Amino acid sequence: MFPVLFALLQQVAPPQPSALPPSPVTRIVITPANLVVMAQDTLRIRAQALDANGQVVPQARVRIFASGGRFEGSVDSTGLVRSGSTGTLPVTIQAIVPGTRPVIQVVQVRMVPGPATTISVSGVPKRLLAGQQVRAEATAWSAAGDKRDERVSWRSSSPATVSVSSDGLVTAKVAGRAILTASAGNATMTIPVTVIADDLASFTISPAIAEGRTGDVVRFTASATTRAGRKIEGLVPSWSFAPGQGQIDGDGTFVGYDSRPYTIVATLGRRSAQATAQLRPRDVRRPAQVVGRLPRTRFTTEEVWIHPSGKYAYLGSGSGGDVMYAIDISNPANPTVTDSIIANTRRVNDIMTTPDGKFLVFTREGASDRKNGIVIAELSDPAHPKPISEFTEGVTAGVHSAYVYRQEKFGTHVYITNDGTGALHVIDISDPYKPKEIAQWKTARPDAGRTLHDIDIQNGLLYASYWNDGLIILDIGNGIKGGSPSNPQLVTQFKYDLNDLYRQVEASGGAGFIRGTHTAWRHRNYVFIADEVFPASGVLGGKDASAGRAYGRMQVIDVSDLDHPKSVAWYEPEYGGVHNVWVAGDTLYMGAYNGGFRAFDVSGELRGDLRAQAREMVHVNTADKDGFVPNAAMTWGVVVNPVDGLAYVNDMYNGLWIVRLLPQREKVVQ
Repeated sequence: MFPVLFALLQQVAPPQPSALPPSPVTRIVITPANLVVMAQDTLRIRAQALDANGQVVPQARVRIFASGGRFEGSVDSTGLVRSGSTGTLPVTIQAIVPGTRPVIQVVQVRMVPGPATTISVSGVPKRLLAGQQVRAEATAWSAAGDKRDERVSWRSSSPATVSVSSDGLVTAKVAGRAILTASAGNATMTIPVTVIADDLASFTISPAIAEGRTGDVVRFTASATTRAGRKIEGLVPSWSFAPGQGQIDGDGTFVGYDSRPYTIVATLGRRSAQATAQLRPRDVRRPAQVVGRLPRTRFTTEEVWIHPSGKYAYLGSGSGGDVMYAIDISNPANPTVTDSIIANTRRVNDIMTTPDGKFLVFTREGASDRKNGIVIAELSDPAHPKPISEFTEGVTAGVHSAYVYRQEKFGTHVYITNDGTGALHVIDISDPYKPKEIAQWKTARPDAGRTLHDIDIQNGLLYASYWNDGLIILDIGNGIKGGSPSNPQLVTQFKYDLNDLYRQVEASGGAGFIRGTHTAWRHRNYVFIADEVFPASGVLGGKDASAGRAYGRMQVIDVSDLDHPKSVAWYEPEYGGVHNVWVAGDTLYMGAYNGGFRAFDVSGELRGDLRAQAREMVHVNTADKDGFVPNAAMTWGVVVNPVDGLAYVNDMYNGLWIVRLLPQREKVVQ
């Protein structure tokens, strides 16, 4: 979480009427009138301060500065806008005449995708049955991979064989071949289609009856045969279900959210077939117990980390905090501070030990002398960490996150983020007393729109949460692309439309809100990614818990095919956001900001809305009437201690919570 966000969560006093006389400036004329710029391009804003007669006020000083959208673009004092990403950049323009009230105008610069260069199409099978109708879905994309909000036009090379309406409804008429073409600007996509004659004698679904729990994935397949008894290959029916809530994909993959019987329907031309899915409750809810507490209210609480021994924890601070605590957790009911490190930083945002527990790394993000970066401490006595070295070169803007990773072939490295450039820096700490940088990597985007927020590493693959660029996967020693710590290589990217996903946040709090891919965690063939989302303004007149809130969605990305990652499931809390996650076994633990601490069942295959499927196991509201912000939860994240199995939950306003997930209650048999 960035320090600027706290302004959204605190009471803001209404401006008091100025005692100064009115300004001779009556209006500010801004050019161009239409403030639109293509993403990753520039735009010059010019402003003139005019009096009531339309004359320039010569003594007026005009100030131009950004008042939001800090991760998508920037504007300098001369009015030059640098667009780094799509989105909206609020810009404040002030006309100041000494001794008079300033005149203020806020404008919005829309940063839009570039021209369409590619089109993606789904929903059109290669083979259709005469009489079959399907809906084609087409999306236009810019060269930078930004989704364009424009209508895609369609045409058919043989409308008598296959027709297609302007909105993409495809109708197969007679046996033959046709080519469908989708167009947007200069971009086109062609889809060859073959229509076969309707010679169906039977059409069935398998299995005819399926049983499971809510959230279980059931795969239905349809089979069609001709009058001669020959199976017809390659036909794709349209799928639907009723009643109840759930989803069914175009390949017949079904997941239901309600415990009830569902009727599954496949339609192929004039034929239809039915099957039944009988779902029972998932029944994963269980009680929780708060085992111990360590309240912290002098500063906000940032990251927590557990020593490999399981007997000590390390806790960071923020909002002006300059301290990292060492905590004895050998008795989790009575966590006790044993020591601390005071550092020249306004926040200790991230902490991690080396795998052997001999050293610790923590980040600096607000040093008064701009010497940010990382501090390395030795842990010969884990209760009393001792600083031994630091790395600050090239990261004066601050380091938000760090990940310590060891590979036998390459040694131990720290992978750190750069708040200023959005670059990944690789620091060799094989000799922790002499850290040295060996590599950098960053996405091909202007600095104004590039932010690397968090890092996860497993099996030689680095999962980078790259804000506007989505999820980036790099080979740093896995071998799939020949990468190494000194030579990271791109494996794949999953990018999505943040503006469209969070349009309701803009509607509630205005333009220039905060949104981006915040964290990632690899588990089996999935990567869980969580977005950090805050409105541009809080609730007017609100304070404490009512002043503001987080939003955001966690997506489940299927990476079984690394070349084609796809989003298959999601979780979005009814209130609060999604921040850091931790996965142990088949349980996902989450700090949900205002939504408190939550744990989920992520067993089996994942599809659809995880909350609607009743996969939530535990919820603990970590608010405290005596907290840094009274009566408000702001749960940062969770670390599961591998030794005692407890969840160590760090709440920004209320310190450390130690939580046990208790066994399910015995069911009463009547």
